[in-house]
Amino acid sequence: MLELQDLHGGYGKITILNGVSFKIPKGTITTVIGPNGAGKSTVFKAIFGLLNIDKGRILLDGKDVTRSTPRQMIDYGVTYVPQGRNVVPQLSVYHNLELGGVTARDQTKVRERIEKVMDQFPILREFRNRKAIELSGGQQKQLEVARSLLLDPKLILIDEPSIGLSPKLVQEVFATLQRLRDQGVTILMVEQNAKSALAMSDYGLVLELGQTRMHDKAEKLLADPRVGQLFLGGHIEEAPSA
Repeated sequence: MLELQDLHGGYGKITILNGVSFKIPKGTITTVIGPNGAGKSTVFKAIFGLLNIDKGRILLDGKDVTRSTPRQMIDYGVTYVPQGRNVVPQLSVYHNLELGGVTARDQTKVRERIEKVMDQFPILREFRNRKAIELSGGQQKQLEVARSLLLDPKLILIDEPSIGLSPKLVQEVFATLQRLRDQGVTILMVEQNAKSALAMSDYGLVLELGQTRMHDKAEKLLADPRVGQLFLGGHIEEAPSA
């Protein structure tokens, strides 16, 4: 569904990505892990059209979308949930949801989609008239994810959804993402909580120094001692040849 081929890019003259390549199957959750400065969030910005790409290609369902604008990526069915809190605190839950649909081509379907996402997130229906600032951190993250669904995406890029959340709320957010996966939405996630994220994912991807170091089924990465080594301050070593 999504494929990156030898992607190089960065900010101005600073190169962050030095050859990122991977494929993401449709209807799966893939978690991107790696040390600070590995290029994890930068990959998302490259995909979503927020980064200068110097070399390589991005394919979506076989279509070359390299250097597309964010507006074009939204039209292609891609939404981006950035790191941190991105709700409008003084607006109600309902009005925050409405903001998610302002770029929709067919505005007549926005209210119908709001009702649909509130069915998926009952707590948002219950608190629809509350200000977003009154929600817990986990509820605000659910609001962000729900808002991204107003555009009926086929691919969601979500960056560090667990930041600032308690373990219980992290599991609630992960369960939400699994439900979306089960409904056919493809999810690419950057997550600092590597073990928990891989445990609920289908695939895992390790980035280091702007390059793809490992890409495999999540359960295999969880069991690979090289991944543990990476998070103890080491580096990924190439697997010995048979």
